Amino acid sequence: MASSKEYLHFILEQLSDLNAVSYRSMMGEFILYYRGKIVGGIYDDRLLVKKTRSALKLMPTAICDLPYEGAKEMLLVDEVDSKAFLAKLFEAMYDELPSPKQKRKNNGVQ
Repeated sequence: MASSKEYLHFILEQLSDLNAVSYRSMMGEFILYYRGKIVGGIYDDRLLVKKTRSALKLMPTAICDLPYEGAKEMLLVDEVDSKAFLAKLFEAMYDELPSPKQKRKNNGVQ
């Protein structure tokens, strides 16, 4: 089941206190970025974030779930109604997230 635009807009509104939150649509789901780094995504109208130490510390009883078949486990965020919690979660996770991979330029040279 694909995620709805309504749920995406709800989550984006909940994250509106943070600068530089963006998303990208991918196969009916949405990848969420914070300051250029992938934090998680919206899968089947659920907010899932990467499994980091800080996320586990803030959500010690979080359920681990797969966003899709063959993916790495992610943490299900239950407190989506709290803007303050979501801001704290994304801020705490930021330093632990990998930097985006640099795209190689192909200047026609092989």
